Amino acid sequence: MAAKDFIVAIELGSSKMTGIAGKKNLDGSINVLAVVKEDSSSFIHKGVVYNIDKTAQSIKNIVSKLAHILQTQITQVYVGVGGQSIRSIRNVITKNLSTDTKVTQDMVIELMDANRNMSYSDQEILDAAVQEYKVDNQLQLDPVGVQCRKLEGNFLNILQRKTFYNNLNKCFQAANINIAEMYLAPLALADSVLSEAEKRSGCALIDLGSDTTTVSVYSKNILRHLSVVPLGSNNITKDIASLQMEEAEAEKMKLKYGCAYTENSEIDNTLMLPIDAERKVESRKFIEIVESRLEEIIENAWCQIPSEYYDKLLGGIILTGGGSNMKNIETAFINHTHIEKIRIAKFVTPVVNSTSPDVNAKNGMMNTVLGLLYKGDVSCSGEELEDGLFANQPATTTPETRTKARQVNQIPVGVVRTEAEKQQAEEEQRKKREEDERLAREQAEEEARLAEQKKKDGGLLRKFFGGLKKFGENMIKEEE
Repeated sequence: MAAKDFIVAIELGSSKMTGIAGKKNLDGSINVLAVVKEDSSSFIHKGVVYNIDKTAQSIKNIVSKLAHILQTQITQVYVGVGGQSIRSIRNVITKNLSTDTKVTQDMVIELMDANRNMSYSDQEILDAAVQEYKVDNQLQLDPVGVQCRKLEGNFLNILQRKTFYNNLNKCFQAANINIAEMYLAPLALADSVLSEAEKRSGCALIDLGSDTTTVSVYSKNILRHLSVVPLGSNNITKDIASLQMEEAEAEKMKLKYGCAYTENSEIDNTLMLPIDAERKVESRKFIEIVESRLEEIIENAWCQIPSEYYDKLLGGIILTGGGSNMKNIETAFINHTHIEKIRIAKFVTPVVNSTSPDVNAKNGMMNTVLGLLYKGDVSCSGEELEDGLFANQPATTTPETRTKARQVNQIPVGVVRTEAEKQQAEEEQRKKREEDERLAREQAEEEARLAEQKKKDGGLLRKFFGGLKKFGENMIKEEE
């Protein structure tokens, strides 16, 4: 039986691409209807697209497989943006006022627009998180209605290399798959695994992925920092492979014997760990390799957190992702960060009903794509497939989309405009500028015409009164 009114989300990971379809219930829970995965290790590196054609084909495969399972066409999908080169940078925009002036919404929008129009070399602004507004010398989250002489907007701009952003958009264009919405994957993940108390009191969310480690810092319910470290659990696998074995064998050993921290007194110097039926490796050597690389990942992640928040992480550190499953990972983080409060987010906070083993494993590896699915609010389902016809074809039905591109002040935090939406918004802005310029020209021409008419009328009046004066003077002379 064909499914209806479902949402589809796709996560482009470094080791695998995951597509998921689900239906939201009135109580906020989600029923997962289908999960499909594709190996992406040959064309996605460090979380970004390097081969557009292969990525587009993989996206097509995922959408076709999901459509076949659901027996329904898929008209659009939700997509996560993450990976290497994503970083945050603070920016301040100031507006000086001549006298005490009440702040209006238009003034706030003007600051937001000015911030979004900032230019960064080879970087695209994906999102801008408002930190606070400074009204004279006081910080305000909502300055509208407050009187001041100086209004200052503090923003956290989230950037990514334009090449990576463009490649992601090109993949879906090449696959002929409509994008319902693009979300910043780290923010969608944070919203699905962090509690309001953790965000409010201050916390660091560290997503330990296969190729990258993503660090998000929250305080007072506001995103304060975001960065991606190009190191992940695959680096541990490669180091183990240096012990003269294939990476597949190294991965198996990491999963079976890997431990984030082992007391020196607990290490058995005589113990040999089997690689295969014929080869073995010293347990101490294996432990040293794993711990050394993991220590590097932890130290790099910790260095990404701004120092002013070191003593403000009252909510602690929350670990998630596949790398968080390593034994004694909490101890390793405590030893290197001296933060005692460590929590592992094995699963998302919304209730999820599923028969998928990948979802029900609750090992943190599905958290991001589930977070993306939870963000979806527009149906991705199209027409019912008939007898499997067109099951391998991309959706051709028209999706439920916006009729007008949103301006930057209308975009929710965490949402990234697609290239098409950006172009549409720029085209609308261009038309608005041209219309404003036309109206300004017409107004200037009308003012010039009126001025000329006034000058002409003034000349006629002067001529009339001059003639009248001369007539009067002549009359006086005649009487004399």
